[in-house]
Amino acid sequence: MVAGGGDGTVNAVASGLIDGAGMSRTLPSLAVLPLGTANDLARACGIPLDPFAAMRLAVSGPTSLVDVGRANGRHFVNVATGGFGTQVTVATPNELKRVLGGAAYLLTGLTHFSSIRPEHGRFSGPGFAWAGAFLVLAVGNGRQAGGGHQLCPAAKLDDGLLDIHLLPQVPKEEIPEALRLLLRDGIAGVRRALVPARLPWLEIETEQSLQINLDGEPLTSTRFRFEILPRRLSMRLPAGCPLVGPDEGASHAALPTS
Repeated sequence: MVAGGGDGTVNAVASGLIDGAGMSRTLPSLAVLPLGTANDLARACGIPLDPFAAMRLAVSGPTSLVDVGRANGRHFVNVATGGFGTQVTVATPNELKRVLGGAAYLLTGLTHFSSIRPEHGRFSGPGFAWAGAFLVLAVGNGRQAGGGHQLCPAAKLDDGLLDIHLLPQVPKEEIPEALRLLLRDGIAGVRRALVPARLPWLEIETEQSLQINLDGEPLTSTRFRFEILPRRLSMRLPAGCPLVGPDEGASHAALPTS
């Protein structure tokens, strides 16, 4: 099965395969033909952007069993985002994405600093609890979103865990610099302020409706349950794909209640 498109298309095809198969473990392998704006999953996995090379991988490349994330019953393969990242995704015009590709998200983010507002929520998981105002939420099965921003740089597609990164609210005068660093360097740019965790599931309660983007597809609620479905999907990935295989030892310990 070949998904020709961006991360949203991969999400739709993967979700259809999983939902259609029920509890069966005999799913066809999913290959990605990167034809989207950002192609974040494909880029992180090292899937060729050249269509002919991508099709060769789809036909004869090695297969890997990868995890799939689930939020309120809906699947995601790459990254779920909330807060600033979601606001930027929603605000970026399709016309700008067609012209600039992934750089469109960066341009939109740089011009929307003044309208950023924090979200408020309570987060809980195995050995982890945090509550407060936050600017950015990333729940990663994969590593990057929003046109190449490394939000979960140590995530693995086959480790049975979700990489969680929260950027708490910072003083108002520091928001432009924090978000500039986030857009330029990914999560590494704000590492000192970060609340990280690695968990098999996470529950979130928010005071007001929060929009989460699952591989770019919107989900809105005040309660979310994220969980991992271990090795649920077979994918055609290049040999040496950095998102599968032995863990290099990068991990996050769960933090106590804030």
